[in-house]
Amino acid sequence: MDSAVSRITAPLRAVFMRGGTSKGLVLHQRDLPARDQWDALFLALMGSPDAHGRQLDGMGGGVSSLSKICVVGPPSRPDADVDYTFAQVMVNESRVDYSGNCGNMSSAIGPFAVDEGLVAASGGEALVRIHNTNTRKVIHSRFPVEDGRACVAGDLEIPGVSGRGAPIQLNFIDPGGATTGRLLPTGHVVQDLDVPGVGRIKASMVDAANACVFIDARDLGLNGTELPAFLNQHPDLLEKLDAIRLHASVAMGIAGDLDGARAKRVVPFVGFVSPPQTTATLSGATVHAQDIDLTARLLSSGQPHMALPLTVSLCLAAAAALRGSVVDAVSRPTDGRLRIGMPSGILTAGAEVESSPTGWHVRRGYFYRTARRLFDGRVYPRPGAGS
Repeated sequence: MDSAVSRITAPLRAVFMRGGTSKGLVLHQRDLPARDQWDALFLALMGSPDAHGRQLDGMGGGVSSLSKICVVGPPSRPDADVDYTFAQVMVNESRVDYSGNCGNMSSAIGPFAVDEGLVAASGGEALVRIHNTNTRKVIHSRFPVEDGRACVAGDLEIPGVSGRGAPIQLNFIDPGGATTGRLLPTGHVVQDLDVPGVGRIKASMVDAANACVFIDARDLGLNGTELPAFLNQHPDLLEKLDAIRLHASVAMGIAGDLDGARAKRVVPFVGFVSPPQTTATLSGATVHAQDIDLTARLLSSGQPHMALPLTVSLCLAAAAALRGSVVDAVSRPTDGRLRIGMPSGILTAGAEVESSPTGWHVRRGYFYRTARRLFDGRVYPRPGAGS
């Protein structure tokens, strides 16, 4: 066995963390092989590809929110304390996507950096400046510490996670153009997309924290309150949403053609929005229309999301402030703080957006999460990786 293969199949020091409503492995960059071997290693760690969709022979959980890897290393720019690279490992495919960031797992990076001794913390609060290499953006993570370690216990409850935890405030600095370099990649707040099998449909293509395409639920014949199980039972609807995503990818310049768009599974995210509505959640609770400003549903890597990716919630908050956008048209007017009704409850995100003679600009986007270290030790890649 050559050294490259043995390095991939050897046990690896790892931390398994929950970040927001996602879980994943967090690895030190110093422990990894050369970058061109990451894909094979990450697939072996997660148990992908798995035709059964369960990833039983790896650390993945069978859905996109549970098939994630984060790599943390020394900073490559002076305004950051650590570099963080996010990897979305596909469940059914032999593919790893680095084209976007995960806001939920971003909440785990600050506590990881402090607890692993990468960033020193004193007093009652830590500030970790995180450079996300996927989007080339900086995130400021603030959270309470005690005796030099990140606090876990706290009073913040987030939808989709049982119990409460210590609050982690994430501030995405200048998040516009994270994927494409422009807040409005096509130059328009809203425009028509001609999509075979769907027809001409109005879309807002916005790039803040991650590139997203938003459409009005009514344009798909939906009321906007559909839960993931309903979407999974209608593959024709999922195909339409994916077709919209592919054509938006080309329009936004993310991919040069549809084949290139198919190869980029993470961005752009695609979702549909509707006005504030009273709806049931996955837990059977009720979200009341008067408590939210917008109703939203989202696909992540082709799968209906059980909650809402945090970067998408930030992008929604930015889009809601863009006069004339699809999101603005259905959302309740806000002061930049948007309460979003989604399958697991209510998620609140904020964006500071300003208009100038040169166009729209997002100064920052922010939200709160909780995170927790679940275990640390050594993880064993599935045998045969790299062979």
